[in-house]
Amino acid sequence: MGTAFERIQLFNQGRNADLLRLKYRRMVTDAFAFMRGTCHLFYEDWPKTSALNSAPSVWVCGDLHLNNFGSYKGDDRLVYFDINDFDEAALAPCTWDLARLLTSIFVAARMLKLNESEALALNICCLKAYSTALSQGKARVVKAETADGIVQDLLEKLKQRKRKEFLDQHTYETGRKRRLTIDDKHTIAVSMEQRSKIESFVKSWASEASEPAFFELLDVARRIAGIGSLGVDRYVLLVEGKGSPDHNYMLDLKEARTSCLHTYLPVPQPHWTTEAERIVAIQRRVQGTNPALLFPVVIDDKAYVLRELQPLEDRVDLNNWQGKLRRLEKVIQTMAEVVAWDQLRSTGRQGSAIADDLIGFAVAPQWQDNLLSYARMYADQVETDYKEFCLHVAR
Repeated sequence: MGTAFERIQLFNQGRNADLLRLKYRRMVTDAFAFMRGTCHLFYEDWPKTSALNSAPSVWVCGDLHLNNFGSYKGDDRLVYFDINDFDEAALAPCTWDLARLLTSIFVAARMLKLNESEALALNICCLKAYSTALSQGKARVVKAETADGIVQDLLEKLKQRKRKEFLDQHTYETGRKRRLTIDDKHTIAVSMEQRSKIESFVKSWASEASEPAFFELLDVARRIAGIGSLGVDRYVLLVEGKGSPDHNYMLDLKEARTSCLHTYLPVPQPHWTTEAERIVAIQRRVQGTNPALLFPVVIDDKAYVLRELQPLEDRVDLNNWQGKLRRLEKVIQTMAEVVAWDQLRSTGRQGSAIADDLIGFAVAPQWQDNLLSYARMYADQVETDYKEFCLHVAR
């Protein structure tokens, strides 16, 4: 199969060379960052004959880890906390998302300077919260009024964030119009060819929208964000929105590629017209409330996901645990409940299990111990692969 570094190089073939170098630099930051950038390794290593593969099939995020939960404004204009990354989403055993989430807890715990017993306690808390929520068979949502602990702190803080402040962070005014700030850290200037391509797409696509003027394109840049997807085609679009200069909107346009789970999935998948259709369809059926602007689009035969970049979009800062394990347990509990509720919400859709199957699974014996053992073992594998990767990158 080759070394971890060789497998990483093979997987990332064809990506933008400059952004791929940046991805590798971000991955050497710590083992958790490395894990975020190597979802494919997790599924390449996943045992094909594991009893965990017989768990009920659900719509999974695919790349579930502590940093793939966050806040967003729904189409009802309320702010929610939910899973927020569906690039790798697919129909798979419900244990797959759990295994990756538990592994990320073990890996992140070391980064947070927790000892082994504390890391184990967080994982047990996660499994207990997930199985309890699943056994109740009722899907709920997390918003400011129902959150607590670190998640509540996040949502309450975001209530104070205004669109003008958000725009000022990423744009500058020239006359009565805004332009995107090009800082070569979050944004890179586009070529004339790229600008022309995006302008043509937006003009054509917006002409069929209910409010074409909303999508009038003011500026476009290449976007640099995250770790795992660095190197794929991605843009940030500044559009007129509800009026210049302070009611403009920013949109994320991200290339949609085949899920890295695809080769290893033990259950048949639906036919999707494009990979963007897969991502958007699964996100819409899993989240309690969907973002207002979320669309699959095609540009020059390449699929993209178009979505809004929001002032109220953020992730939990795990470093804000203030030395109190209970604060971490609360956020882990919330994340685990979200996973269970999202799985329940999407039951009985194109091959996914019905709620009764998930309720029965929640109270079944043995699977939790098996899952915990695997996550602990694989966290050690992540550390090993990370050290090997760092040695290669340093050369």
